[in-house]
Amino acid sequence: MNISQQRDASRPRPRGTERSLARRAELIAIGRRLFADTSYDALSMDDIARQAHVAKGLIYYYFQSKRGYYLAIIQDSVADLVSFAASGAELPQVDRVHRTIDGYLRFAEHHQAAYRTIVSGGVGFDAEVHAIRDGVREAIVATIAEGAYGRSDIPALPRMSLLSWVCSVEGATLDWIHRPELSRETMRDLLVKTLGGALRAVEELDAAFPAPKPARRES
Repeated sequence: MNISQQRDASRPRPRGTERSLARRAELIAIGRRLFADTSYDALSMDDIARQAHVAKGLIYYYFQSKRGYYLAIIQDSVADLVSFAASGAELPQVDRVHRTIDGYLRFAEHHQAAYRTIVSGGVGFDAEVHAIRDGVREAIVATIAEGAYGRSDIPALPRMSLLSWVCSVEGATLDWIHRPELSRETMRDLLVKTLGGALRAVEELDAAFPAPKPARRES
């Protein structure tokens, strides 16, 4: 199940109208701003309702609980990340890989609370948050594979190499948003180079999956 399907499957279905859907989307947008600067535990439902200028019952109507509200916010944010990462299909392979990694870092930088929750498991051991995290990993692996090899249905060897790289990126990105000593551009270039190492290792083990060659720069 991909990220969009997870998000759709987990959503409560409001009764009725375009107005209801718009109201739900507005609440998610408000929640994204609130949780960008404040942790899950630090915000009560009363705090959320007060800062959103809505009745608490309205949030319960659309999301059933604080956890349901938070999961909906995370899923919405993740869908944006995956959508951006999957764009740029018309770009050359190397440029598309750069775009994917830059978009990933931008998301982590601007949605730090959601990013931490996705990659570190959220509130305790939450199976739904872990499913979201696993979905993000698979989506990023597929996007990088498409950019590197022109296909996303790759066998075990290149998939494991890319998955290992994604997992290492998660840890490095968590540290980076906590201690942003490097610019995003430097961090992106570093991750691109470590990805190049992973792709070259795959090529050495299986020549059917050559690493993409860097684009030549015109002088």
